[in-house]
Amino acid sequence: MNSSQASQASHAPYVIAPSILSADFTRLGQEVKDVIDAGANWIHFDVMDNHYVPNLSFGPMICEAIKPIAKTANLVPIPIDVHLMVQPVDNLASSFAKAGANLISFHPDASAHVHRSIQVIKSLGCQVGLAFNPAEPLSVLDWVIEELDLILIMSVNPGFGGQSFIPSALKKIEDVRQRINACGKAIRLEVDGGIKADNVRAIAEAGADTFVAGSAIFGQANYKEVIQDFHRQLNA
Repeated sequence: MNSSQASQASHAPYVIAPSILSADFTRLGQEVKDVIDAGANWIHFDVMDNHYVPNLSFGPMICEAIKPIAKTANLVPIPIDVHLMVQPVDNLASSFAKAGANLISFHPDASAHVHRSIQVIKSLGCQVGLAFNPAEPLSVLDWVIEELDLILIMSVNPGFGGQSFIPSALKKIEDVRQRINACGKAIRLEVDGGIKADNVRAIAEAGADTFVAGSAIFGQANYKEVIQDFHRQLNA
């Protein structure tokens, strides 16, 4: 990423968004509280339907249950960031919006009418994002980028946690950062998949400002140490 891109990306504070897909579901409420106390900026929901992706996760009821406790110790609400890996999109997006989601992202190839799905989500008071699989083209951004609040780049193939980062995602992140800069709108660039403390800096240098981490956080004994390590690498 060149100096102009770096300057644009640095305007937005880095966000760490732990994915509850990797949390201990026997104590999910406490896990959410613990990771927020440890410094999480957002809570990330990976929603899978066993149709668009080969796995099944959770629905709007989990979002509704988590919403009241997604707050800091000072009762500041923490955004709930929902990534829909589902097809079709609109009905489930509406259900998550009503359940308390703040941001909802979906995959353009999962919607018959991408612009309409964007409008549906925005009409419900949520910020909206588009998510792109590792081999998915970015051409739809030519037509809708100015409608977006977030672009999510998958750096693993969606469906399962714990996968390794796909290096070619760095080039895709750079391409998206250039598009965001050219657009001139403050759009978050989120990356999900295989993110750890030892690669988060390279991902940020490619242009990302928002980082989803599942097993890299929830698979460790001390969440605060992990999140602090992320920030140390990002601010090095």
